[in-house]
Amino acid sequence: MAEKKDSPLKGMRNRIDELDNKIVELLNQRADVSLEVGRYKAERDEPIYMPFREREVMNKIADRNPGPMPEKHLRAIYKEIMSSSRRLQRPERTVYLGPEGTFSYFAALEHMGHSQYLTPKANFEEVFRAVADEGAELGVIPLENSLEGTVGQVVDLFMLYRVYIQGEIYSRISHCLMSTVDSMDKVEAIYSHPQPLEQCRDWLNAKMRDCPRLTTASTAAAAKVVQEQPGAAVVGNEQLAEMYGLNVLARNIEDYPDNWTRFLVIAPSPCKEDQRDKTTILFTVPDSPGALAKVLNTLAGGGINMTKLESRPVRGEKWKYVFFTDLECDLSKAEHESMLNMLREQCHTLRVLGTYPSGRQENER
Repeated sequence: MAEKKDSPLKGMRNRIDELDNKIVELLNQRADVSLEVGRYKAERDEPIYMPFREREVMNKIADRNPGPMPEKHLRAIYKEIMSSSRRLQRPERTVYLGPEGTFSYFAALEHMGHSQYLTPKANFEEVFRAVADEGAELGVIPLENSLEGTVGQVVDLFMLYRVYIQGEIYSRISHCLMSTVDSMDKVEAIYSHPQPLEQCRDWLNAKMRDCPRLTTASTAAAAKVVQEQPGAAVVGNEQLAEMYGLNVLARNIEDYPDNWTRFLVIAPSPCKEDQRDKTTILFTVPDSPGALAKVLNTLAGGGINMTKLESRPVRGEKWKYVFFTDLECDLSKAEHESMLNMLREQCHTLRVLGTYPSGRQENER
């Protein structure tokens, strides 16, 4: 039906066209400033990725939002604007555990936007090696899950590679059952990484008890198998359905809905942001009574809250352990210098893996 020349809809569309023109003009003005920032940083060898600054900008925009646009939509738009700005300032290569479609991939995308240059790696060690030795500016690795605990191999790799933590990402994990078939009663086998299968164990026992469960190296690898095998299904992120042309047979099948994974962003040099409120250290203590207690008492005496303490065996030295610890402070500040020196005296080895801005879960704001 032909639209009348003087219809109200025509007028509204004209106003939207005018607003779009202004938005494009303002976005390009912002891009010009981003290019200036990029040149300034290049002259001073300053990093492009500044997670605290980005969070500060995002929060200011959200606080000033008068509506009716929902805050979630506004944040999604600005996530991509900042991703574009980073790319304009200087393209940075970010490596992650591939293939495309893993939870690491979606965490990187969610945090850094679609303009970020993402490169998959076959395993965690390749991610660490790419950042430490092969010129990748950033890496995204999963450190721990709120239900399944720490990824021990990642802690082990911090002992082998000289990389530094730049920031952290908290990503809520939700699983779906997906397949090329159109109903659950046609599913003959279920594929996934061991962790998603474990996180959905009760649901699978109740709904899919007779289906064999087969493990793969990643949920993305499972989706690829399912795409080519009639009757197979995958447990994983819902976005895999669109990527691999699958039907979503069931959503939110995890046994515990409050399921989060903490990812770390690593780089070949320490974080240079001004605002840092978290420190991660790796240390060993002498083989003597009370050695660990002395370290803990020193931290407590300094009024520092410890949010994580986990031991891992030292490779090649049986019954020796290294401690991976998160502290709620910027341990690089001058006010902590004497305490840090005391810790160095009390520890057999001590390495600061990074002082960086802490991440936030969605429900913390």
